[in-house]
Amino acid sequence: MGSTYYITTPIYYVNDLPHIGHIYTTVMADILARYHRMAGRDVRFLTGTDEHGQKIERAAAARGVAPIELADRVVARYHALWEQLEISHDDFIRTSEERHQRGVAEIIRRIRAAGDLYKGEYKGWYCAGCEAFYPETQLEDGRCPDQGHPVELLSEPSYFFRLSAYQDRLLQWYRDNPDCIQPRTRYNEVMRFVEGGLRDLSISRVSLKWGVPFPGDPEHVVYVWLDALTNYISALGFGSDDDTLFQRYWPARLHLVGKDILRFHCVYWPAFLMSAGLPLPERIFGHGWWMRDEAKMSKSLGNVVRPDHLLERFGSDPLRYYLAREMAFGQDASFSDEAFVERYNSDLANNLGNAASRTLSMTHRYLEGSVPAPASDGPVAEAARATITAYTAHMEALEPHRALDSVWQLLTAINGYIQEQQPWSLAKDGEAAMPRLREVLGTALEGLRVVSVLIAPVMPGVARRLGAQLGLGEGEPRTGSLEWTTGPGARKLGPSEPLFPRVDVKAFLKEIAMTESRPTAPAEQPDDGTITIDQFASVHLKVGMVVEAEQVPKSRKLIRLMVDLGEGEPRQLVAGIAGRYAPGDLVGRRVVVVANLKPARLMGVESRGMVLAATVDGEPFLLAPDGEVPPGSEVR
Repeated sequence: MGSTYYITTPIYYVNDLPHIGHIYTTVMADILARYHRMAGRDVRFLTGTDEHGQKIERAAAARGVAPIELADRVVARYHALWEQLEISHDDFIRTSEERHQRGVAEIIRRIRAAGDLYKGEYKGWYCAGCEAFYPETQLEDGRCPDQGHPVELLSEPSYFFRLSAYQDRLLQWYRDNPDCIQPRTRYNEVMRFVEGGLRDLSISRVSLKWGVPFPGDPEHVVYVWLDALTNYISALGFGSDDDTLFQRYWPARLHLVGKDILRFHCVYWPAFLMSAGLPLPERIFGHGWWMRDEAKMSKSLGNVVRPDHLLERFGSDPLRYYLAREMAFGQDASFSDEAFVERYNSDLANNLGNAASRTLSMTHRYLEGSVPAPASDGPVAEAARATITAYTAHMEALEPHRALDSVWQLLTAINGYIQEQQPWSLAKDGEAAMPRLREVLGTALEGLRVVSVLIAPVMPGVARRLGAQLGLGEGEPRTGSLEWTTGPGARKLGPSEPLFPRVDVKAFLKEIAMTESRPTAPAEQPDDGTITIDQFASVHLKVGMVVEAEQVPKSRKLIRLMVDLGEGEPRQLVAGIAGRYAPGDLVGRRVVVVANLKPARLMGVESRGMVLAATVDGEPFLLAPDGEVPPGSEVR
């Protein structure tokens, strides 16, 4: 593999907020980018947002704002979330940027010069949700075949790309480069699609205005997929006076995408590049879907998992680990709160956390924190060398879940070695046992040092914390530091603290239930979603006045409120509003409260009700009566 490594995620639509699906792709790309940096390669990691098209135009109109205003709001959330997750991207491209529009204009100029553009009339079934047209034969019950969105019959003037002229060249490229699409099931899927015949592709619209104006014909807007896909090169300066980055990093080593957009990346994008006379990407990997309730997570189905509570409760590293370990890269996986906390307790608290805690505490206690030399061979040294080899092979083969399996085999060897050698017993045997005690602890510490390097791409924060406790210097780890070090230790351990406190599973699941709970109508609610006046009356809404407010310890989002509901004693509530409201500003404020909600505990604090707030792009806006309404007044 060459010295440069350009890796990209898809650019994400800005019609709604990010969820676990977006996070998964970006975290996996970040893990691979960090690994290749660790291996000494010149990495460029790109992510960004797709801000054009009918879906965004409609979403903005529904909110009563301009498309760019909606885009700015959602992009701010992406930036904040990527910072929280320690995403190490080198660039963030927005399709509303001028540099991107220059790149789109240049690729269209080249495609036109190649004779692959013509003007015609398009009529077809269009899915606004997928930003794609579908032949009638592919529709399922009048809906698009990919995600089940409704479609509409559209007819309009359009520029067309001669996709049909590239069928044979695409098939030849697939055959000559059998690893260009992975995993193999995706490769076979794309081959069958192209072998079935390609039709010319509509690449412009006149029915919407929010997009890149078509060069030479401003009545048309560039079709969203030609617009969006060009981000991979426009972000490198393609189409500008300075294309240094393009010359340095293109073609991409890896486009990482979800399997639902495979056709666009594996058929349309290579054909556009062929027509423009540009090199093709080296590899396109279509990963699987996160499922919930046996269905793909989808905003339209209402089954998406937002990251807020998991990040609030655990931080970014356990979530990054769960996503990388739970899903076999390339296959589907089911998201489960139970599986998350069980893997946290078993893998992180019991295995990694236990190995570190035991070894570090005994070294502090018995050796005053001095790091001794390890054994040059033996079960841990052998396990470490085998793990380093397996880990590297799996990461190079795009198998990060297998790479993590190998790391946990090393942790099992370390824990087993400690249990077998029983350094606590050696410490009781006096000076005669000290050489053996030093070797045992030195061996376990060296194993943990190797682990700290191997987990760095997946859990960068934990790797830094573990490295500090091991007394390692600052700076990003390198695979060159994976040699088993047998020389005498020359460092002192840093202060120790638990890496992963165990979590009470039942208490955690109650927290989850509370964060996801909403007042719901009884089971006899009609299928159309409406409720009767009696059903609405079952939810007791009251006006309250905040008399005390304070931040919940160890929480960035939660505020504990004492609210006067006219009951004599104030009611304690917990609300996730700290991102917008300071506790001191809430005292004396009137709020609306769901007063008959079952109590629940959040971060160990009981909440006996729910404060109502409107949510706009993830920000809470508290609801309040108009005027000095007495506490306890009913809301009807």
